[in-house]
Amino acid sequence: MAYSKTELLRRMSPNPWFGALPVAERKAMLAVAVLQPLQVGDVVYRKGDMQGGFYGVLTGTLRVSTLGEDGREGILSVMEAGNWFGETALLDGQPRPHDVTALEEAELLVIPAADFKRLMQRNGFAHGITALLCTRVRNLFGLVEDTMLRSTRTRVARRLIALSRGDTTMALQARAKVQVSHEELAMMLGVTRQTLAKELKYFVRSGVLALGYGRIDIVAPDALMREGALA
Repeated sequence: MAYSKTELLRRMSPNPWFGALPVAERKAMLAVAVLQPLQVGDVVYRKGDMQGGFYGVLTGTLRVSTLGEDGREGILSVMEAGNWFGETALLDGQPRPHDVTALEEAELLVIPAADFKRLMQRNGFAHGITALLCTRVRNLFGLVEDTMLRSTRTRVARRLIALSRGDTTMALQARAKVQVSHEELAMMLGVTRQTLAKELKYFVRSGVLALGYGRIDIVAPDALMREGALA
């Protein structure tokens, strides 16, 4: 599908990071972006790859993951429409640190590496990338802190809160329904499905959550915030 630059700007600007950039920087990005369609299961890049550009998710959902030594997959994050990713390897020239795969049909905006380099010469864009990296670091340390210091129950609550805000999007407005399977959530938390099932049953009995097929409904968001020690 063809999109005008005006339509692309309208679709992508609700994202907190992209929307905070000066309009001139957003337009400069979209002026060099190339549309790339994806089918379910298509790989954007794999860990260790040296190719690719800077990506924006126009439609669909993508999974950021990595494989352990035992072959188990760990889901690091889920990226929804509006999110941008892939800047790290372009900045340090090192291999891609993880896999990115389409969870459903999706469309990406791809800024080639050469254009990304030219955009970095613009103060507004460079400041925006710095802010994006700061957000990544904060989220990373938050995950490490959760793993080291918080109970599984608290981690489940915090992860569901993050997913309700779009995970990497971190929108202020949370949603009442989180589209995630139990298997995917367990992979995000690095726990077994049995361990996760025990905690989900607690939240259901407490009237905080309701479970559906491929989704989790947040019935009492304030209570979930308290369980996540965020209220």
